[in-house]
Amino acid sequence: MAGIQQITVEPDEAGMRLDRWFKTHFPGLGFGHLQKLLRSGQVRVNGGRVKADTRIEPGQVVRVPPLSVDRKGEAPLTQRTMRDQHDADILQKMLIYEDPKVFVFNKPSGLAVQGGSGVSRHVDMMLEAWRSKKGEKPRLVHRLDRDTSGVLVVARTRLAAMRLAEAFRGRDAKKTYWALVRGVPRKRQDRISTWLVKEQTLDGDRMRVARHGEPDADHAISNYRILEQAGQTLSWLEMEPHTGRTHQLRVHAAHIGNPIIGDPKYFFADQNWDLPGGIQNRLHLHARRIVIPHPDGGRIDVTAPLPPHMRQSWNLLGFDETETDEG
Repeated sequence: MAGIQQITVEPDEAGMRLDRWFKTHFPGLGFGHLQKLLRSGQVRVNGGRVKADTRIEPGQVVRVPPLSVDRKGEAPLTQRTMRDQHDADILQKMLIYEDPKVFVFNKPSGLAVQGGSGVSRHVDMMLEAWRSKKGEKPRLVHRLDRDTSGVLVVARTRLAAMRLAEAFRGRDAKKTYWALVRGVPRKRQDRISTWLVKEQTLDGDRMRVARHGEPDADHAISNYRILEQAGQTLSWLEMEPHTGRTHQLRVHAAHIGNPIIGDPKYFFADQNWDLPGGIQNRLHLHARRIVIPHPDGGRIDVTAPLPPHMRQSWNLLGFDETETDEG
Protein backbone atom coordinates (compact mmCIF):
# COMPACT_ATOMS: atom_id res chain seq x y z
CA MET A 1 0.00 0.00 0.00
CA ALA A 2 1.36 3.41 -0.94
CA GLY A 3 1.20 6.25 1.53
CA ILE A 4 -0.57 9.51 0.79
CA GLN A 5 0.06 10.54 -2.80
CA GLN A 6 -0.13 14.01 -4.35
CA ILE A 7 -0.69 13.44 -8.07
CA THR A 8 -0.61 16.29 -10.58
CA VAL A 9 -3.27 16.24 -13.29
CA GLU A 10 -1.71 15.82 -16.74
CA PRO A 11 -2.54 18.04 -19.78
CA ASP A 12 -4.40 15.21 -21.56
CA GLU A 13 -6.72 14.84 -18.55
CA ALA A 14 -8.30 18.30 -18.91
CA GLY A 15 -12.00 18.34 -18.13
CA MET A 16 -12.08 14.70 -16.97
CA ARG A 17 -14.57 13.82 -14.21
CA LEU A 18 -12.80 12.92 -10.97
CA ASP A 19 -14.41 9.47 -10.75
CA ARG A 20 -13.23 8.72 -14.32
CA TRP A 21 -9.73 9.92 -13.38
CA PHE A 22 -9.68 7.49 -10.44
CA LYS A 23 -10.93 4.67 -12.69
CA THR A 24 -7.99 5.36 -15.00
CA HIS A 25 -5.31 5.60 -12.29
CA PHE A 26 -6.71 3.14 -9.73
CA PRO A 27 -8.80 0.59 -11.68
CA GLY A 28 -9.24 -1.61 -8.60
CA LEU A 29 -10.93 1.13 -6.52
CA GLY A 30 -14.68 0.64 -6.31
CA PHE A 31 -17.08 3.58 -6.78
CA GLY A 32 -18.61 3.08 -3.32
CA HIS A 33 -15.18 3.25 -1.67
CA LEU A 34 -14.33 6.38 -3.65
CA GLN A 35 -17.60 8.02 -2.56
CA LYS A 36 -16.75 7.28 1.08
CA LEU A 37 -13.28 8.83 0.67
CA LEU A 38 -14.82 11.92 -0.95
CA ARG A 39 -17.47 12.35 1.77
CA SER A 40 -14.85 12.11 4.53
CA GLY A 41 -12.58 14.64 2.80
CA GLN A 42 -9.70 12.18 2.35
CA VAL A 43 -9.65 12.85 -1.41
CA ARG A 44 -9.02 16.51 -2.23
CA VAL A 45 -8.10 18.62 -5.24
CA ASN A 46 -5.76 21.54 -4.57
CA GLY A 47 -6.57 21.10 -0.87
CA GLY A 48 -10.34 21.50 -1.29
CA ARG A 49 -13.20 19.02 -0.92
CA VAL A 50 -14.63 17.71 -4.18
CA LYS A 51 -17.34 15.42 -5.56
CA ALA A 52 -17.23 12.47 -7.93
CA ASP A 53 -18.48 14.62 -10.86
CA THR A 54 -15.95 17.43 -10.29
CA ARG A 55 -14.12 18.30 -13.53
CA ILE A 56 -10.35 18.46 -13.10
CA GLU A 57 -7.84 20.62 -14.94
CA PRO A 58 -4.13 20.25 -15.80
CA GLY A 59 -1.78 21.29 -13.02
CA GLN A 60 -4.27 20.62 -10.23
CA VAL A 61 -3.03 18.28 -7.49
CA VAL A 62 -5.18 15.33 -6.39
CA ARG A 63 -4.62 14.11 -2.85
CA VAL A 64 -4.97 10.33 -2.75
CA PRO A 65 -5.04 8.69 0.70
CA PRO A 66 -3.43 5.28 1.35
CA LEU A 67 -5.44 2.72 -0.61
CA SER A 68 -5.69 -1.06 -0.48
CA VAL A 69 -5.47 -1.14 -4.29
CA ASP A 70 -2.54 -0.27 -6.50
CA ARG A 71 -1.97 2.53 -8.92
CA LYS A 72 -1.89 1.32 -12.50
CA GLY A 73 1.58 0.16 -13.42
CA GLU A 74 2.85 -0.27 -9.83
CA ALA A 75 3.92 -3.46 -8.06
CA PRO A 76 0.99 -5.70 -7.07
CA LEU A 77 -0.33 -5.50 -3.53
CA THR A 78 0.57 -9.14 -2.91
CA GLN A 79 4.23 -8.08 -2.86
CA ARG A 80 3.62 -5.76 0.10
CA THR A 81 3.15 -6.73 3.68
CA MET A 82 -0.10 -6.70 5.61
CA ARG A 83 1.73 -4.83 8.38
CA ASP A 84 2.43 -1.92 6.02
CA GLN A 85 -1.25 -1.78 5.13
CA HIS A 86 -2.27 -1.86 8.79
CA ASP A 87 0.28 0.80 9.76
CA ALA A 88 -0.76 3.05 6.88
CA ASP A 89 -4.40 2.82 8.00
CA ILE A 90 -3.52 3.73 11.59
CA LEU A 91 -1.38 6.70 10.49
CA GLN A 92 -4.26 7.92 8.33
CA LYS A 93 -6.60 7.88 11.34
CA MET A 94 -4.04 9.79 13.41
CA LEU A 95 -3.41 12.48 10.73
CA ILE A 96 -4.78 15.94 11.59
CA TYR A 97 -2.75 18.16 9.22
CA GLU A 98 -0.68 17.73 6.08
CA ASP A 99 0.95 19.70 3.32
CA PRO A 100 3.74 18.80 0.87
CA LYS A 101 6.44 19.23 3.57
CA VAL A 102 4.79 18.30 6.88
CA PHE A 103 2.52 15.75 8.53
CA VAL A 104 1.01 16.39 11.97
CA PHE A 105 -0.48 13.47 13.88
CA ASN A 106 -2.61 13.21 17.00
CA LYS A 107 -0.63 10.43 18.69
CA PRO A 108 -2.71 8.19 20.94
CA SER A 109 -1.70 7.49 24.51
CA GLY A 110 0.25 4.23 24.81
CA LEU A 111 1.91 4.36 21.38
CA ALA A 112 5.68 4.91 21.54
CA VAL A 113 7.28 7.40 19.15
CA GLN A 114 10.56 5.48 18.83
CA GLY A 115 11.82 2.02 19.68
CA GLY A 116 13.26 1.06 23.06
CA SER A 117 13.21 -1.60 25.72
CA GLY A 118 9.99 -3.59 25.53
CA VAL A 119 8.69 -1.59 22.53
CA SER A 120 7.62 -3.74 19.58
CA ARG A 121 5.66 -1.11 17.67
CA HIS A 122 6.24 2.62 17.37
CA VAL A 123 5.52 5.61 15.10
CA ASP A 124 9.02 5.66 13.57
CA MET A 125 8.59 2.08 12.40
CA MET A 126 5.06 2.72 11.13
CA LEU A 127 6.28 5.62 8.97
CA GLU A 128 7.96 3.04 6.71
CA ALA A 129 4.46 2.48 5.28
CA TRP A 130 4.35 6.09 4.09
CA ARG A 131 7.55 6.25 2.08
CA SER A 132 7.19 8.61 -0.88
CA LYS A 133 7.41 7.47 -4.49
CA LYS A 134 11.07 8.54 -4.33
CA GLY A 135 11.56 6.14 -1.44
CA GLU A 136 11.89 8.90 1.15
CA LYS A 137 10.59 7.99 4.62
CA PRO A 138 8.95 10.74 6.71
CA ARG A 139 11.22 11.85 9.56
CA LEU A 140 10.56 12.47 13.25
CA VAL A 141 11.67 15.91 14.44
CA HIS A 142 10.64 15.72 18.12
CA ARG A 143 9.21 13.23 20.61
CA LEU A 144 6.36 12.64 23.02
CA ASP A 145 6.41 10.25 25.97
CA ARG A 146 4.73 6.94 25.21
CA ASP A 147 1.76 7.66 27.50
CA THR A 148 1.42 11.32 26.46
CA SER A 149 -1.08 11.88 23.67
CA GLY A 150 -1.35 14.71 21.18
CA VAL A 151 0.42 16.75 18.53
CA LEU A 152 3.37 15.05 16.84
CA VAL A 153 5.11 16.85 13.94
CA VAL A 154 6.76 14.75 11.21
CA ALA A 155 8.76 16.05 8.25
CA ARG A 156 8.12 14.66 4.77
CA THR A 157 11.50 15.63 3.30
CA ARG A 158 15.11 15.85 4.45
CA LEU A 159 15.25 19.65 4.15
CA ALA A 160 11.95 20.09 6.03
CA ALA A 161 13.31 17.84 8.81
CA MET A 162 16.43 20.00 9.15
CA ARG A 163 14.43 23.22 9.39
CA LEU A 164 11.83 21.85 11.79
CA ALA A 165 14.47 20.29 14.05
CA GLU A 166 16.23 23.66 14.08
CA ALA A 167 12.98 25.34 15.19
CA PHE A 168 12.59 22.87 18.05
CA ARG A 169 16.22 23.27 19.14
CA GLY A 170 16.00 27.05 18.92
CA ARG A 171 12.76 27.04 20.95
CA ASP A 172 10.83 28.69 18.11
CA ALA A 173 8.11 26.07 18.59
CA LYS A 174 5.38 26.99 21.06
CA LYS A 175 4.03 23.81 22.64
CA THR A 176 0.89 23.85 24.78
CA TYR A 177 -0.09 20.88 26.93
CA TRP A 178 -3.19 20.12 28.96
CA ALA A 179 -2.97 18.19 32.21
CA LEU A 180 -5.38 17.05 34.90
CA VAL A 181 -3.64 17.27 38.28
CA ARG A 182 -4.38 16.43 41.89
CA GLY A 183 -5.45 19.37 44.05
CA VAL A 184 -5.18 23.06 43.18
CA PRO A 185 -1.85 24.89 42.82
CA ARG A 186 -1.34 27.76 45.28
CA LYS A 187 -0.89 30.25 42.43
CA ARG A 188 -3.35 30.58 39.54
CA GLN A 189 -0.40 30.81 37.18
CA ASP A 190 3.33 30.61 37.68
CA ARG A 191 6.73 29.87 36.21
CA ILE A 192 8.54 26.76 37.50
CA SER A 193 12.33 26.83 37.24
CA THR A 194 14.42 23.92 38.55
CA TRP A 195 17.40 21.77 37.68
CA LEU A 196 16.60 18.14 36.79
CA VAL A 197 18.81 15.07 37.01
CA LYS A 198 18.25 11.47 35.95
CA GLU A 199 18.45 8.70 38.53
CA GLN A 200 18.11 4.94 38.26
CA THR A 201 15.41 3.23 40.31
CA LEU A 202 14.02 -0.29 40.55
CA ASP A 203 11.27 0.84 38.14
CA GLY A 204 13.72 2.22 35.58
CA ASP A 205 15.13 5.70 34.92
CA ARG A 206 13.38 8.58 36.62
CA MET A 207 13.93 12.35 36.67
CA ARG A 208 14.04 14.36 39.88
CA VAL A 209 14.71 17.93 40.96
CA ALA A 210 18.43 18.28 41.55
CA ARG A 211 20.12 19.70 44.61
CA HIS A 212 22.10 22.92 44.24
CA GLY A 213 25.33 22.29 42.38
CA GLU A 214 24.57 18.63 41.66
CA PRO A 215 26.54 17.37 38.63
CA ASP A 216 24.89 16.34 35.33
CA ALA A 217 21.75 18.38 36.07
CA ASP A 218 19.91 20.31 33.34
CA HIS A 219 17.94 23.52 33.76
CA ALA A 220 14.19 23.16 33.10
CA ILE A 221 11.58 25.94 32.87
CA SER A 222 7.81 25.48 32.56
CA ASN A 223 4.86 27.88 32.74
CA TYR A 224 1.38 26.87 33.83
CA ARG A 225 -2.02 28.39 34.45
CA ILE A 226 -5.23 26.97 35.89
CA LEU A 227 -8.02 26.75 33.33
CA GLU A 228 -10.67 25.07 35.50
CA GLN A 229 -10.94 23.20 38.76
CA ALA A 230 -13.26 20.67 40.37
CA GLY A 231 -13.51 22.01 43.91
CA GLN A 232 -10.19 21.45 45.67
CA THR A 233 -9.84 17.92 44.30
CA LEU A 234 -8.64 18.33 40.70
CA SER A 235 -7.34 21.07 38.40
CA TRP A 236 -7.11 21.40 34.64
CA LEU A 237 -3.79 23.04 33.84
CA GLU A 238 -2.45 24.53 30.65
CA MET A 239 1.32 23.94 30.66
CA GLU A 240 4.06 25.25 28.39
CA PRO A 241 7.61 23.86 28.51
CA HIS A 242 10.31 26.40 27.62
CA THR A 243 12.98 23.72 27.69
CA GLY A 244 12.73 20.16 26.43
CA ARG A 245 13.90 17.96 29.31
CA THR A 246 12.76 14.37 29.75
CA HIS A 247 9.45 14.16 31.67
CA GLN A 248 9.79 17.89 32.42
CA LEU A 249 6.10 18.74 32.85
CA ARG A 250 5.43 15.58 34.83
CA VAL A 251 8.27 16.30 37.27
CA HIS A 252 7.34 19.99 37.58
CA ALA A 253 3.69 19.22 38.31
CA ALA A 254 4.75 16.82 41.08
CA HIS A 255 7.33 19.34 42.33
CA ILE A 256 4.65 21.97 43.09
CA GLY A 257 2.56 19.35 44.88
CA ASN A 258 0.07 18.71 42.07
CA PRO A 259 1.10 15.53 40.26
CA ILE A 260 -0.60 14.60 37.00
CA ILE A 261 -3.42 12.08 37.35
CA GLY A 262 -2.45 8.57 36.27
CA ASP A 263 1.31 9.24 36.16
CA PRO A 264 2.95 5.93 37.12
CA LYS A 265 6.37 7.49 37.78
CA TYR A 266 5.62 10.74 39.60
CA PHE A 267 2.20 10.41 41.23
CA PHE A 268 2.46 9.27 44.84
CA ALA A 269 -1.02 9.23 46.37
CA ASP A 270 -1.34 9.45 50.13
CA GLN A 271 -3.72 7.27 52.13
CA ASN A 272 -6.34 10.03 52.32
CA TRP A 273 -6.64 10.49 48.54
CA ASP A 274 -8.59 8.29 46.13
CA LEU A 275 -9.00 8.66 42.38
CA PRO A 276 -12.52 10.00 41.78
CA GLY A 277 -14.92 7.41 40.39
CA GLY A 278 -15.20 7.26 36.59
CA ILE A 279 -11.70 8.63 35.98
CA GLN A 280 -9.27 6.14 34.48
CA ASN A 281 -5.88 5.64 36.11
CA ARG A 282 -4.03 6.63 32.92
CA LEU A 283 -1.69 9.56 32.32
CA HIS A 284 -3.76 12.73 31.85
CA LEU A 285 -1.21 14.71 29.83
CA HIS A 286 -2.00 15.81 26.27
CA ALA A 287 0.03 17.85 23.76
CA ARG A 288 -2.90 20.10 22.83
CA ARG A 289 -1.40 22.59 20.37
CA ILE A 290 1.76 23.47 18.50
CA VAL A 291 2.70 26.67 16.69
CA ILE A 292 5.93 26.35 14.72
CA PRO A 293 7.60 28.05 11.72
CA HIS A 294 6.82 26.23 8.48
CA PRO A 295 9.90 25.05 6.53
CA ASP A 296 8.77 27.17 3.55
CA GLY A 297 7.77 30.25 5.56
CA GLY A 298 4.70 31.19 7.53
CA ARG A 299 3.57 29.15 10.51
CA ILE A 300 1.89 25.86 11.28
CA ASP A 301 -0.75 26.07 14.03
CA VAL A 302 -2.40 22.74 14.87
CA THR A 303 -4.67 21.67 17.74
CA ALA A 304 -5.31 18.03 18.68
CA PRO A 305 -8.57 16.76 20.23
CA LEU A 306 -8.36 15.07 23.63
CA PRO A 307 -7.84 11.29 23.78
CA PRO A 308 -10.84 9.17 24.86
CA HIS A 309 -9.78 8.66 28.49
CA MET A 310 -9.24 12.40 29.02
CA ARG A 311 -12.47 13.31 27.21
CA GLN A 312 -14.26 10.94 29.57
CA SER A 313 -12.75 12.75 32.57
CA TRP A 314 -13.58 16.18 31.12
CA ASN A 315 -17.21 15.12 30.60
CA LEU A 316 -17.41 13.72 34.11
CA LEU A 317 -16.02 16.93 35.64
CA GLY A 318 -18.08 19.26 33.43
CA PHE A 319 -15.04 20.79 31.72
CA ASP A 320 -15.54 22.12 28.16
CA GLU A 321 -12.47 21.70 25.97
CA THR A 322 -13.86 24.04 23.30
CA GLU A 323 -13.92 27.17 25.45
CA THR A 324 -10.26 27.70 26.29
CA ASP A 325 -8.23 27.62 23.08
CA GLU A 326 -6.85 31.06 22.29
CA GLY A 327 -5.65 32.53 19.04
